[in-house]
Amino acid sequence: MLLSLRTEASFQCLSLTAELRRFVQFHGLSDGSIVVSGQHTTTAVIINEMEERLLMDLKRWLSQQAPSGSDWKHDDLELRLGIPDDEPRNAHAHLQALMLGNEVTVNVSNGHLQLGQYQEVMLVELDGPRQRQVSLQWLSS
Repeated sequence: MLLSLRTEASFQCLSLTAELRRFVQFHGLSDGSIVVSGQHTTTAVIINEMEERLLMDLKRWLSQQAPSGSDWKHDDLELRLGIPDDEPRNAHAHLQALMLGNEVTVNVSNGHLQLGQYQEVMLVELDGPRQRQVSLQWLSS
């Protein structure tokens, strides 16, 4: 199943947890796992706390590790052949996505996601705003 989401900012964290719960309930699933995969090279999929100050810290940390506007070769558009006229300079977003990862697996037991008290499954937008897709795949036990 593909989820389609519209992000609204260059950096944004969107909870996917409610969608995962609906996925489990709609399909009548009980025991197994859901593999959650981002379909883009400038997004990440993570499990963490969806707390405002932590997300601000995440944004700051990512921008320190791979800042926008640095001398990234991927951003030297004159060196790249066959790219569209509206190609963004987004090497930082690709590198940030590499640090966070693009897939998580969530166990399901008796129809319930096995997440900790403060854990949320999130799509992290690193190069928005854009239309984004996330794949959900059920693995039976």
